[in-house]
This record gives sequence, structure tokens and C-alpha cells, in this order.
Amino acid sequence: MSLSSAPQHPIKTMQRWCAAVAAALLISACAQLPKNVERPVSTALVSAGDTALAILVQRRHDAASARFDSGFVLLDGPQAAYGSRLALVESAQKTLDLQYYAIHADASTGRLLSGVRDAAARGVRVRILIDDFHSTGRDALVLRLAFEKNIEMRMFNPLAGDRSSALSRMANSLGEASRVQQRMHNKLFIADNAMGVAGGRNLGDAYFGNSTVGNFVDLDVLAAGPIVRDLSRSFDTYWNNERSYPVESLVSQVELAQIRERSRDADADAASQKRSSDEANATAAAREGAGATASTSPATRTDDGPTPEQRSHAWDEKPIDLATAAFAWAPAVVLADQPGKIPPDKSSPNAGDGRAPALVISQQNGTQNLPANRALDAAADLAAGSDTVVEGLLQLIGQSRRDLLIISPYFVPGDDMKQAFAAARARGVRVRVLTNSLASNDAPVAHVGYARHREEMLTMGVELYELRSGQADFGSALGASGASVTGESKAMLHSKVLVLDGRLLVVGSMNLDLRSQLQNTEVALLIRSNELSRIATGQIEAALNEGAWHVELADGKLIWRAPKGSGLQDTTTEPDTSASLRLLLKLFGPLAPDKLL
Repeated sequence: MSLSSAPQHPIKTMQRWCAAVAAALLISACAQLPKNVERPVSTALVSAGDTALAILVQRRHDAASARFDSGFVLLDGPQAAYGSRLALVESAQKTLDLQYYAIHADASTGRLLSGVRDAAARGVRVRILIDDFHSTGRDALVLRLAFEKNIEMRMFNPLAGDRSSALSRMANSLGEASRVQQRMHNKLFIADNAMGVAGGRNLGDAYFGNSTVGNFVDLDVLAAGPIVRDLSRSFDTYWNNERSYPVESLVSQVELAQIRERSRDADADAASQKRSSDEANATAAAREGAGATASTSPATRTDDGPTPEQRSHAWDEKPIDLATAAFAWAPAVVLADQPGKIPPDKSSPNAGDGRAPALVISQQNGTQNLPANRALDAAADLAAGSDTVVEGLLQLIGQSRRDLLIISPYFVPGDDMKQAFAAARARGVRVRVLTNSLASNDAPVAHVGYARHREEMLTMGVELYELRSGQADFGSALGASGASVTGESKAMLHSKVLVLDGRLLVVGSMNLDLRSQLQNTEVALLIRSNELSRIATGQIEAALNEGAWHVELADGKLIWRAPKGSGLQDTTTEPDTSASLRLLLKLFGPLAPDKLL
């Protein structure tokens, strides 16, 4: 029996835990971000014209006799999303730029980053910029790339100190609660400044259909042509910002080796406990004469590393064929928050007054003065007067005349959002919103912020739909990997999409909540395309009808209408959830303000 599986005295266990917390607090109290850090300025590839990707884009454009210079492909499934990134990694000849809120050290990301390492080995310049919040424990292992040749890696808005565990991160954040709440939420994957992917996905198993406990339903866009230069300009703004710290200034190779060793030990202990549990189950079953065998379902895994099945699945995925991808050529605009939305450390000599600068907005619509160009230009000019991406979208909502479809996994409307929806309804606009149900939400406490505005939204005529998923109980509120009580993988909504009047499609990293509006930085693509809007609308409406609960207000009470063809019954309580979870959120939910959810 391993030490970790031996019985532990509860008082001694608590003493050790308290000692660990005290040690972490002591360390964090002394930890400070490094001063006078060197950040060599670098920018995206100036001209991608002689790269294979740029040549391919031009050929595809000419073959389509396209009126517009930039092309787009909706990546609505995990295979397409994963395969597009693999294709970019394998096709890159000069540069790869990756910007993400979270990069998890798991099987899917391992395959991708192995390709990134190979690209660097053949001479591709690689820049990776990640937010610091999730770079602890096993996930800190992705930082090893910073020490590879031709790879630079920086962390945005980092915390100082030990990053060996979530506990140490909690300790490091004491005294900096305000700054910790502000995160870089952008997601970009750009190759040779010629093609790139933007959307809602982070990098990890759960974003590519490879998690054993819960997978995100997401949407990305593969972009090609001049619009990619605008995505790269946004990347460069963050990369060269004073809030971006080279990984080498924050963590050493020795520290990463220690984290790796601890992860291996944890994996070995977890595997030993799993074997012991399976053997005990098999023995008990044999004694009962049931003839049953031990359960080896990977869904019971907690944090003991990728399973062989997950690794196999990741390696079985293939890059998509960029030469045959169905591009829609259309005018588009990039909306991106300035990195200054997150103020620099107060001790910085360049801290200034802490005000966020105006929204960055850029356009690549071609040279022809077409009606679609003029329409997008008008929308762009309207959004340009806003301070943030979300506020720009609220300005666009104000221009809707017929139909508004929204997907926002975390939907916590502030006063100005509610005003925008009320004004749209007053104009006769049909407004439909798809968000997570309590059962499908990977952060159930965030559901509280939505739920407290639900009746008001329904009263003003907004149609609400909540994604149907597996069962959720008390444990899921405490972060139990999104696992259902049946051990099956559940679906969790993560797409961020807006379709306006069937002609303007917005895909990005933003949620319609106060966190995205006021604290996190975001990036989005606005595409003026009837074709892409029609495709997205069809996918969303199928999800509304077949995969979501329709929430209604009848006689002053909420009722959840079951999805068509599901065989489920309508219900008057949060569907697929336990009474314990509902009670927990009812008791503690009111303590969490909307802006922190």
C-alpha cells in the first residue's frame, strides 16, 4: 500500500494542511515580480507573400474569383478545431504566434506543442503568450517550452512566487485580489501572418473532445488573408506590453523539473490507488458471485495525467487539408481590447492613472466600395467609439432591426446590457440567448449571476435557452472536473457567438458578462457574411431546439421546457441538478457580486 492510500489521522492531516498553507503564505509574502526585466521588442512577419501559406491563400482567393480579400471557415467541431491548428503548425515556415488564456499540460496540447517544438527546430520563430492564472501544478510544465531554441514564451499579468500548486497560487494572490481578477482572455493561433484561428477555445483536452469527464461545446474561425495582419497587430500589442514577462524571469528550469517530479509522483500514487480500488472491487464482486470485473472507466480519473486512450485519440487526429477548406470570402473587422484594460502594477513607473484606453479596431475590407463594405464600415465606426469589445458589441446590438442570436456561456447582464436588450425588444427585434444550464456550467457559482436576472430578461421578452447536459450535484460545485454522477462525460457550453439580422457574425473570446466587459481583455472577429451567418444560425437553432431547455415564465413561475425529441419532461426546478447543489448556491450565491462571476 502506498503512503498516499494509507489511513490518515484527521487531526494530523489538518495540521499538515495548515502548515502547508502557512508556508505558502510566508513564501508569498516575500515574493515580488522581477524588476528591470528585458523584453526585446518583436513584431509579426512583415510580408508573408513568399510563404507556402500566403501563396495558398492567394491561389484560393483567385480560384474563387472572390470580391473580398479575406476568407473564413467556421470550425464548429473539435476535429476541425484541432486539425486546423495542426495544419497551421505543420505548414508554418517562418513564424508561429500563440496567445491563450489557458494552455493545459495534457494529451491534446502535448501533441500540438510537440508540433510547435518541431517547427522551432526547423527554424520557425515561435512566440507564445499566455495568461498566468492557470500556470500552476501540472499545467506549469508547458512553460518548459520557454527554454527551447527559437521559442520565446511570455506570461501576461503574472503573480510572483511558487507555482507548484493551486494552493500556492491562492497564497500568492493574497493582497492582489483586484489584479488577480483581471485576466488576458484572448485566444489566437497565427501562422506566418497569413492564416490564423480565433474564437473561444483554450488549448486542452476538454476543448478538443478528449476529456474523460466533460467537454466544451465551442466555435472557432479559421481566418486567411489581410485580416490576419490585424490579428497579429493585436498580438504584438500584448507581446510588447510591460505586463508581459519572459518566462525565464519568473521560473527556472530547476523549479520546473521539481514540478515535473511531483507530478510523476502524484500520477504513480493515483495509479496505485486505482489498482487497489479495482482489485478490491473485483474481490468483492467475486465473493458475491456476480462475476463482475473491476471498473476501469477513465471517467473516474481525477488528476493522474492523460490516459493511454487520450494520448491515442490526440495522435489519431489529422491536420485538415487547407487546400480544400471551404473559405467564405467576406469583409471583416478585428475588435480587440487594449492590454491597458488591465492596469500595470502600481509600483511600475509607467502605471499612469489606470484608465483603459479606447478599443483597438482595424479593418481589411479590400479596395472595392461594395455595399457589404459600407455596411461593415458603418458598424465598425459605431463600435470604434466604445471602450471595450463588449461595449462595442452592445453598440452593434443597438443597430439590430430584426433578429439577434447570442451564445454566451456565462451570461451575467449588467444594467447597460439589459438596456440594450430592452431597446432591441422595443424595436421589435427577436432576441434569443443560449447559455449554460446549472448542470452544464463548469463554474456553477457563475450561474447565480445569470439566474438573478433571468426573470427580468424573460419579462422584457428575451427568449432564454439553457444547454442540456449530464447530472450535476454538490460535488460539481466544488470543481469535481465537471463529472456527472453517472461517470459519463458531459457537455459544457463555451462558444461566444453573435448573429445580427442574419448578416453579421461575431465570433470571439468574450462572454456577455461584467467580467468580460470590465476586467478581462478580449478579442473578436466581426464578419459581414450572409453565408456564414446562415450556417451559424442553422447550427444555433438546431442546438436551441434539440439540445437546450427553453426557459419560460408562466403564472409568475419559471418552467423549463424539455428539448424536442428528448423524451424528457418539463420541470419547474433547475433541470439535471440535485437539491444539495441548488441549496448550496441559494445560500452562498447572493454573496458573490455580478462583476466577480
